[in-house]
Amino acid sequence: MAEAHQAIAFPFIITHDGWDVNVDQEVLKLVWRSGVRSWKRRFARFMNNVHNGVYPARLWTLWVFMSVVVAIHYSGYKAPYDLVSIIMPLLPGTNLKWQLIGNAIVAMLIWLTVIYSVRYTLKLLFMYKGWMYETRGRPLSNKTKIWMILVRILSSWNKPKLYSLQGSIPKLPLPSLKDTLIRYLASVRPLMNDENYKQLEKLAKDFEVGIGTKLQRYLILKSWWSTNYVSDWWEEYVYLRGRSSLMINSNFYGMDAIVKHPTKNQAARAASVISACLRFRRLVDRQELKPLLIQNCIPLCSSQYDRTFNTTRIPGIETDEIVHWKDSSHIAVYHRGRYFKVIIKTGRMLNPREIQEQIQQILDDPSEPQPGEEKLAAFTTCNRTEWAKMRKCFFNKGTNKISLDIIEKAAFFVSLDDVPYIYDPKLPHKYDQYAKNLLHGKGYDRWFDKSFTLCIGNNGKMGVNCEHSWGDAPITTQIWEFIITEELENRFTKDGNIVGKIEITPPAPIRLQWDLKSEAIEQIENAAENAKTLIDDLDLTIFNHSSYGKGFIKTCKVSPDAFIQMALQLTYYRDAGDFCLTYEACMTRLYRDGRTETVRPCTIESTAWVKAMDNKQIPTEEKIKLLRAACDRHQKNYLDAMCGKGVDRHLFCLYVVSKYLEVESPFLQRVLSEPWKLSTSQSPLGQTGLDFKKYPECMGSGGGFGPVVDDGYGISYIIVGEDDIFFHISHKKRCKKTDCHRFAKKLEEALMDMKNLFSTNDHNIHL
Repeated sequence: MAEAHQAIAFPFIITHDGWDVNVDQEVLKLVWRSGVRSWKRRFARFMNNVHNGVYPARLWTLWVFMSVVVAIHYSGYKAPYDLVSIIMPLLPGTNLKWQLIGNAIVAMLIWLTVIYSVRYTLKLLFMYKGWMYETRGRPLSNKTKIWMILVRILSSWNKPKLYSLQGSIPKLPLPSLKDTLIRYLASVRPLMNDENYKQLEKLAKDFEVGIGTKLQRYLILKSWWSTNYVSDWWEEYVYLRGRSSLMINSNFYGMDAIVKHPTKNQAARAASVISACLRFRRLVDRQELKPLLIQNCIPLCSSQYDRTFNTTRIPGIETDEIVHWKDSSHIAVYHRGRYFKVIIKTGRMLNPREIQEQIQQILDDPSEPQPGEEKLAAFTTCNRTEWAKMRKCFFNKGTNKISLDIIEKAAFFVSLDDVPYIYDPKLPHKYDQYAKNLLHGKGYDRWFDKSFTLCIGNNGKMGVNCEHSWGDAPITTQIWEFIITEELENRFTKDGNIVGKIEITPPAPIRLQWDLKSEAIEQIENAAENAKTLIDDLDLTIFNHSSYGKGFIKTCKVSPDAFIQMALQLTYYRDAGDFCLTYEACMTRLYRDGRTETVRPCTIESTAWVKAMDNKQIPTEEKIKLLRAACDRHQKNYLDAMCGKGVDRHLFCLYVVSKYLEVESPFLQRVLSEPWKLSTSQSPLGQTGLDFKKYPECMGSGGGFGPVVDDGYGISYIIVGEDDIFFHISHKKRCKKTDCHRFAKKLEEALMDMKNLFSTNDHNIHL
């Protein structure tokens, strides 16, 4: 009872003289500061909403409109359409006060009309995508020039905040059923013989004239009603209703800068990264983060930033739930089997040096894990239904519920690893282990449900493990670039500590308590064993292609991404002896609430080129011609997918509607059951404006993910500078037909063969 008594802010006793109240001033100060922070946030959000609501105008222009209308009215002239005279009979009086009110109403109506006219004009302009299809390096068409001038004029009235342009971003267009089926059939043609293709063609035709028309009508209705006809269903059915383990199967990872190693002090680097993440969160909360603009005028949707922090995926029996809290004043930290709550805000945000002090206290803490605590996070690697049952059984009350709430409500999760993260070109297997450690760790030292887990090696290198349902890789990549940019300052002393001093004594880390019974501990051990089985089955390698990069590819007059995708097609064909359905992710954030669409790199043109590559009878000039045709087709498909003319999201939504209507479609069942044996993605670079040419040591090698199917590959790549490309290649050992190390070697050969095509004496003729 002593602990409970001391925790009360207003302890009191009853005496003969009445109430004897002892006010705990320290607690009242905490309450006061908490309330002040809350009201500051509310006021900031209110002002942001006002700014966004009137964008692209500024609030002061309303007073200008009012002054102009009043001046016109009292000078004897009639305001536009004599609106003041129309308004006045509707008001209670006609004296000076009501005349001013009438003028103010008219001014506001005109002002809002102008604002929304500009806003919807911008939305119409942003629907134009012709600029994307114009070849780079050539003069823009007159149509695109006029369009760009209008966009710049209408959007330059006010500096946009993070969400200011959301109202002007158009909805994702719904393709016609016929166009989608045509594109789909073209994408699978190279994978089928004539007989199978004719059967599929018939299924598609029957679908188009049959149930497909009805399903399309429902999608048309949804596209009218919702801001994005895909994203909510994609999030629910692809992510949240997925029941398999998040580890390896869903979560992805990102790595630190390749060369830059600002400090070997684990506590200092952890504090630096944590502090940078918290500053990024503040920019998002205050909407001070600059929205991403293509060519400095076309906005990308910013909706994914909202759930980056203070977010956890909560397991459910049938479907999970993404839970986001408006604010969090702490982070959760894992080290050597123990969990800690670290308070990062007490009246103000703690500075990096103060956070380092907290992290060092955790590293110096000699205490041992409580029974079951060390491997507790293995629950987050379980089948989602099983984890939901365990959560309800063992964490529904008492100490366990309190500690779980602290983890789930944290701003993010931090894992202080007891191993180094090593990059050494002479020891490539060390870099492979670095990547694997970020993807899965030990299977119980990452909280895979959190929006992201910061991982800090004991040598000061860092990385991140990201849950996928709340958002996509470009957001976390932008955070990584922000961290690297922040660390360009002289943030560390010669001995590796963070520059600065401790201004206030930071709150000591709070050790989380657990009351885990024997049954719970047994289930934790089972979960850890199952996680180990998944980990042992995965193999992953990082291949650094440094013979040439973007610089050489540009001289070939093809898209670097298309060039790399063709290299992957050639490699897979040589590795497997056949072609496969290939997945490449592209973003659709040019549209409201857009996430991703699928590009299908395996095309009729790409297969023709691949087959020609190993045919010695075909001259080099013809192979170059076929390669350029394949790259052009891929680039066209990529742009189509970005512009809402993809195949897979449309067919996916048609399938969802068919399930709601309880109708069976052999065509859709066949489409949705096709395996993606080659799943690929390019990591973005340069989203924060950081000049990597000026700071080449800040270059990163990107990140990666696990294979989508048991007999396939998961491949992520990033184009680093002019001369380097990093590939992250994963496969499952249970499949004897796949081998990431063998694939990497064949990929190196394919890239060199492609370079040799253009290395003839008459290379310039082909350009």
